[in-house]
Amino acid sequence: MSELNQLLLELDYKTNFNEHDFYLSKANSNAFNLINNWPEWDKKILNISGEKFSGKSHLANIFKLKSKAFLVNGDKIDNSIFKSLKLYECIIIDDFEKCKEEELLYSIFNLVDQDNKYMLINSLKPINIIKFNLPDLISRSKNCIYAEIENPDDELLFAIILKNFSDRQIKIEKKIINFIVRRIDRSYRNIDEFIYKIDELSLKKKKPINLTTIKEIL
Repeated sequence: MSELNQLLLELDYKTNFNEHDFYLSKANSNAFNLINNWPEWDKKILNISGEKFSGKSHLANIFKLKSKAFLVNGDKIDNSIFKSLKLYECIIIDDFEKCKEEELLYSIFNLVDQDNKYMLINSLKPINIIKFNLPDLISRSKNCIYAEIENPDDELLFAIILKNFSDRQIKIEKKIINFIVRRIDRSYRNIDEFIYKIDELSLKKKKPINLTTIKEIL
């Protein structure tokens, strides 16, 4: 992992969602490549699914910058957004599951189809396995390209942990990160919770994080 270590440690990371800050690995390469291949998609709708904190919003922002798309969060979808949707060639729905208005979702799918638009949908699980009540929405949800972000491999895990520490200005040795990588559960949510606990402890103790502290939190 020496080349990755060198690359990441030399970067001055800041919290942002630019393409050059997205670390590519086997776990997310399919979703990333599809975003980069737009507009050469086989279908007009791409559904990226994955656990919370897996990088879906980062990919959405890359797509937004690339396509000048209109982005809406699932819990903000109501009748008032249709005027805005009409003005854009591309639409992004982030946190898809937060929208419970199936008729509105179906109308958005219809709009995309009728106006020949593109749409990126981010969801926790593939939308073709969500149990909708509206039969027409079930049918629409099956006519997409699907890309699932898998659990992180060692290199992606290392990159995520290092970037999170760097974002929080926590200095930590490479050997400690390697120790974490070998032992932490392969879950984006657990990684986020782990980093939060370390950050909290670091602020309280005002001391560098050492191996003893890491073992205690793990």
